[in-house]
Amino acid sequence: MAGILFLLFLYQFNQIEKSELLETEGRNFEKAEVVEILTDNETENGNIIGTQQVKVKILTGAHKGEEVEGNSSASYLFGAHCEVGMKVVVILSESDNTIIASVYSVNREPAIYLMIAAFILITVLIGGKKGLSSIAALIFTLICVLFLFLPMIYKGISPTFSAVVVVVITTVATMYLIDGLSRKSCAAMLGTVIGVVAAGGFAWIFGKVTQISGYNVSDIENLVYVEEKTNIQIGELLFAGILIAALGAVMDVGMSISSTIYEIHVKNTALTARELFKSGMNVGKDMMGTMSNTLILAFTGGSLNTLVFIYAYNYQYRQIINMYSVGIELMQGISASLGVILTVPFTSLIAAYLITWKRKDRSK
Repeated sequence: MAGILFLLFLYQFNQIEKSELLETEGRNFEKAEVVEILTDNETENGNIIGTQQVKVKILTGAHKGEEVEGNSSASYLFGAHCEVGMKVVVILSESDNTIIASVYSVNREPAIYLMIAAFILITVLIGGKKGLSSIAALIFTLICVLFLFLPMIYKGISPTFSAVVVVVITTVATMYLIDGLSRKSCAAMLGTVIGVVAAGGFAWIFGKVTQISGYNVSDIENLVYVEEKTNIQIGELLFAGILIAALGAVMDVGMSISSTIYEIHVKNTALTARELFKSGMNVGKDMMGTMSNTLILAFTGGSLNTLVFIYAYNYQYRQIINMYSVGIELMQGISASLGVILTVPFTSLIAAYLITWKRKDRSK
């Protein structure tokens, strides 16, 4: 019932009239099939240069079934090297009953859904009911980000506050779906929220000390234009992103520590809260290194293009250490790792006392 009410709320909350940032009237993306190559752009030695002229059959939309001529560029980001029978996505621009078509990309939609289905199937086969609950929690998290967080910031609500709201809701829902409502899951919820908020707080301090803000990101010009046309507070997006990025790893640590303490308590109910806290800390210390390493590597992988430029162009040390992009990546990695580290003592303390509070039996 609560889930249905939440979905109804999201439906109403997403009734938003968006500002038009780009003129798109008469312009649609439709599925199509290449039926003929009119002019190829492959040279004798196999290089792809310039554009192809192709004829495509429209498979969707108002012009379904019609065959139109169009072009396909050799760009790395747009277009495709077309072959007869290839399924593509085309941009149809219509003006004065004239249709102009250009190939946007290969139609990747079926392959993407196939990969998603394979991921879900493998997760369920290996995880069973827990795997199914994990998929449900992941879907719920995506729904919250897409249909709660984004509408909130679009309406002018602080991105940082919006991120905290999403973190709390997704943490509670995920823990509940995975383990139900128990002292163990409650301890994991509280520890996770505290860890993520701590990560956001440290990121804010890091930004103040190093004079890095959300206006120092690489695509700031486009973001400022969005800010001028909407109510989105662009300057807070960086810190909101850190909160959301840290959530997964912090949640993992929170549940692992809480679950470990609970299992130890089940096996030996004579242990005191202090002893359980020490056990949780010992387990957590082993997790700190691996989880922090995971986060640092994740952010490093996301900035690999920047690292390649730095290495290839042989930037000087003072140039590198003072680059905004490097500072931002360090802020994200260190803040998220600190969130993981602080989750360990908070979750251990909360779990130890919640699990042993007023009872020594094995029930949750």
